[in-house]
Order: sequence, then C-alpha cells, then structure tokens
Amino acid sequence: MEYMDIISYKHDGQLHRVWRNVVKLFEDSEITVLINNEVDVIDGDGRKWKTREPAVCYFFKKHWFNVICMLRKENVQYYCNLSSPYVIDKEGLKYIDYDLDIKLFPDGEVLELDRDEYDFNIKYYHYSDKIIKIIDDNMKKLLAMIDKREDPFNNSCVYSWYSKYLDLEQQEDKK
Repeated sequence: MEYMDIISYKHDGQLHRVWRNVVKLFEDSEITVLINNEVDVIDGDGRKWKTREPAVCYFFKKHWFNVICMLRKENVQYYCNLSSPYVIDKEGLKYIDYDLDIKLFPDGEVLELDRDEYDFNIKYYHYSDKIIKIIDDNMKKLLAMIDKREDPFNNSCVYSWYSKYLDLEQQEDKK
C-alpha cells in the first residue's frame, strides 16, 4: 500500500491540519482517492486526535472542493470542504481550506457549515474577488452534484473503494 499525508493550509499559508499516513487507492489526471482509517490528525494549533471511522476521501484537480465520505455503521455521511485543487509533492497531498463546508446526511439533509468563519476570513485573509467567485461557483457545482447524487455522492461507489482498501489491507497482512 502507498501511504501519504494530507496537509491542509489556510489562505495565508499557515498550517491548518495534517492527516498522517493515509492510504492512496487511486490517482489519475482528474482525481486522487485516499482512505483514512483511525489515522493520527494534527491540528495547526498542535492538538492531536485520531479519526474514528474509515473515510474515503476524494480530491479533485479541477474542482475547488474535496469530499470526505465517512463510513458509519450502516450508512455514509459526506463532508465536503470548499478548498483549492490539490497538489502532491514529497511531503504529501496539499490544499488550501476555504472554510465553507457542506454536510450530506444519510436521510438526504444538506447542511451548510462555517459560513460565519468564511465571511470573517474573506476580510481577515483578504480573499480576492476572483477567489470569492470561484468558491461561490464551486459551491453551486457541489450542491448540484449532491442533488443529482453524482459520484462520489453514491454509497455504492464509496463502498466499492472501501472494499478495495480492505482487499489491499488483507494482502498486506499476508506479507
């Protein structure tokens, strides 16, 4: 299995959060799919914690958001971060977190989170009009994908990636 860190930053380059040793499942010219399962997380302020459940993570090279699909007992809960497209270097997969989040619950409820943080950071970090427009446009694109249940907002797609991860883990255990 190939491991890497996920590293998120704020607009000014300040470290926001690091997920340690996540597993890379897939990468092509459009997307990278990772999975974390009880991995160590370090917040920018130094606080450390562990993820509680497996999560399939989709990072896009052309969209300004990423999607974290948390596998909880008998359902999937989706957490979407408005963010820059990612880059990968020797340190890991990196992106800028733009504060706004969308949560999709198993019952179909969609909830916008952290609007107040985003509105504050527009001024604090001096987001340009261009960045604000990109975030607004990508929020609309994200909500349309959710509404249509396009991948990755499709439980069978998420479980398929999770199954691939379990197969890789089993192969690793045999070594």
